[in-house]
Amino acid sequence: MPLNLPNLITLLRILLIPLIVGIFYLPDVWFTDQGRNIAATAVFIVAAITDWLDGYLARKLNQMSAFGAFLDPVADKLVVVGALVVLLKLGRVDMVVGLIIIGREIAISALREWMAHLGRAKSVAVAFIGKLKTVLQMVAIPLLLFEDRLFGVIDCYALGTALIYVAAVLTVISMLYYMRRALPLARS
Repeated sequence: MPLNLPNLITLLRILLIPLIVGIFYLPDVWFTDQGRNIAATAVFIVAAITDWLDGYLARKLNQMSAFGAFLDPVADKLVVVGALVVLLKLGRVDMVVGLIIIGREIAISALREWMAHLGRAKSVAVAFIGKLKTVLQMVAIPLLLFEDRLFGVIDCYALGTALIYVAAVLTVISMLYYMRRALPLARS
């Protein structure tokens, strides 16, 4: 594992996951409910920023590596799944939405691994729809973690709920897209 700055930032993102989850298990004397929401939202936003930052630095510093290319999407999936589990426990995300998103992440990771084993990894390279799904998730999740009104105007829970439902629909569409691209190649 090359220990360069982009990979260390990716590892930091993974280390933030227990913090996002743990905030909701700390004693009540540490946080009010609103304080927990704000803290978890802030940690998630830092994790989301590191997702952009590690890729930017890897390209800028010419420190791209096979390990970084492997670890970055794994870290992304772990952050999203960790946050979704918290949101499911808090009752802020519907179970079906959580299962769709988490199930898709597992299925597509397995599909990518299978295609790589067949030497066809490029057939399931990240597509625009997958990136759009990720962006919607990365916007919806902090809104749902925050849950309250932002600036007294924006209903974060309602907006986050709408966005996570759109992300769930795109999740299904993107999964079907990747499978449609990969399965004919697997038969040949």
